[in-house]
Amino acid sequence: MCGIAGLFYPVTPKPVDPARIAAMCEVQAHRGPDGSGVWTDAGVGLGHRRLSIIDVAGSPQPMALPDRSTVVTFNGEIYNFAEVRAELRAKGAVFVTQGDTEVLLHAWAAWGPDMLARLNGMFAFALYDARSRSLFLARDRMGVKPLHYVELSDGAVAFASELKGLLAHPLVRRTPHVAAIEDYMAFGYVPDDTSIVAGVRKLPAGHFLRLERGKPVPAPTRWWDIDFSNRAKGSVRELSAELTELMRQAVRSRMVADVPLGAFLSGGVDSSAVVALMAEASRQPVKTCTIGFDEAGHDERGPAELVARRFATEHRVRTVASDDFALIDPLVAAFDEPFADASALATYRVCALARENVTVALSGDGADEALAGYRRYRFHAAEERVRALLPEGVRGSVFGTLGRIWPKADWAPRPLRARTTLLALAEGGEAAYARAVGVTTPAVRQRLYNAATAQAIGGYRAEERYVAAMREAPARDGLDRAQYADFRHWLPGDILTKVDRTSMAVGLEAREPLLDHRLVEFCATLPSAMRLRGGEGKWLMKKALEPWLPREILYRPKMGFVTPISAWFRGPLADEAAGLARSPVLAAWFDPHMIERLAADHRSGRAEHGRTLWQLVMLERSARRLFV
Repeated sequence: MCGIAGLFYPVTPKPVDPARIAAMCEVQAHRGPDGSGVWTDAGVGLGHRRLSIIDVAGSPQPMALPDRSTVVTFNGEIYNFAEVRAELRAKGAVFVTQGDTEVLLHAWAAWGPDMLARLNGMFAFALYDARSRSLFLARDRMGVKPLHYVELSDGAVAFASELKGLLAHPLVRRTPHVAAIEDYMAFGYVPDDTSIVAGVRKLPAGHFLRLERGKPVPAPTRWWDIDFSNRAKGSVRELSAELTELMRQAVRSRMVADVPLGAFLSGGVDSSAVVALMAEASRQPVKTCTIGFDEAGHDERGPAELVARRFATEHRVRTVASDDFALIDPLVAAFDEPFADASALATYRVCALARENVTVALSGDGADEALAGYRRYRFHAAEERVRALLPEGVRGSVFGTLGRIWPKADWAPRPLRARTTLLALAEGGEAAYARAVGVTTPAVRQRLYNAATAQAIGGYRAEERYVAAMREAPARDGLDRAQYADFRHWLPGDILTKVDRTSMAVGLEAREPLLDHRLVEFCATLPSAMRLRGGEGKWLMKKALEPWLPREILYRPKMGFVTPISAWFRGPLADEAAGLARSPVLAAWFDPHMIERLAADHRSGRAEHGRTLWQLVMLERSARRLFV
């Protein structure tokens, strides 16, 4: 795992100052504390910060072929690099290192952009081809590794793993992108392909961008997509066996490292499955770690310790206070852009705990998206069944009217919030799901924005991203479409951003075996009833794991990292919430009186606005760092 940065001049090959590239890399030193390198030529410069994982003593970057025709700077891991290297050797390639970076150079020479389909890994890399005078930027299928880029006033295109790498360049203008504020207030993160800084873009997951000398900067090209339109055939036993084997292969391929390796263990199904399969493949005890909370309703230490004992892991536990909001500023620094998934606090703590003993940690991320594990999928599938029974006009009239007169119950669990369900049924499935994955509703956002922001946003609504993705989805039913949209937006924008920034902040490489593309592609072909059955998400996965895990792990209610932010804003952070109305930073976009009312209503218990207040806190602190 590493940090990369660089510059490329598509029109005029101007000289590149190595010190400029070094500065862009230096602010990302946390991503690669083990070494650095810079390479420049006419009109191009590549930089690298290294976290040594494989071929620790070799494979310095940027790396070039012996004839200097191709140079690469690479962040990530290619898990099947040995197989690809063997295929390239059969074609005559000669290797001088033992790592995966050199594989990229020879793969480009052999296959060009088609090389990407042969790679199984997490990656973001920049490869300069001197023969074609082009720079090739590529990002992995799921978006595990980040890549930002921007066109500068002097004609250069700058790129970096993190936004802070771009901001180290003096020509990057720190101007807020108002439409991204709408995105952030809707979802709690700034999605691909946009950025909170105007002009900056993220290369979307599963895309590449090829910059050629003498040609304008093109739009990114999609090189991979998930397809829900086909259905696998087979019995439960057959499909369960295939799922198990794919999980086994994914875990084993991610256990290759020349440094200490372990796993996060929450006691949930996904991390427990990863630990079980690691234990099966390892002669030594698997190193596991768990974060516990001093609040019983949020603590998963018991289930995690049950799994640790079952597989005789070398287990470490640390308890943190449920009011762990002292991490707010370190998180703001790590994420650059505002990020309002409060579980990042616990993720940061578990990464720091893991880093005390290992350099690589396997996580259970990805199974909820691949196998419909979230509760919202259950609600959406049930609502879709109701929608199918009534014409759209009837639904809109009947459910819309009932929903508008039904009393609000924001404080209640969703199954008891009839108003929310009725209004969702009145809408189409795409619009309803877009709201379901959101944080702050369009109505509340509109009340919060000041006149200038409302005018700047115009008719744009963040939910349209989700609606468009669901309508474009290669899918057979509503569950397929919801999962597809989450792979396009939620997974790279929230989950993978959270894991990347928190792990990299402490110099830890996190690997996600349950996002192996072969496993994900297989899961997308499973009949909906094998993903979600009888209200049970990840149904086939749980059936497949019954020989490994006890039922109290497989079928206990999903918990996840829960942070009591609503209680904070009625207690220790109540004054901070009230103070948001006095922030000159937020006053640039929001109505201070509406913020004041929002905080007061939440504090008194008249309404539930904890997540929106958390969004405003994180936006205020991020914007202060970025724009003030």
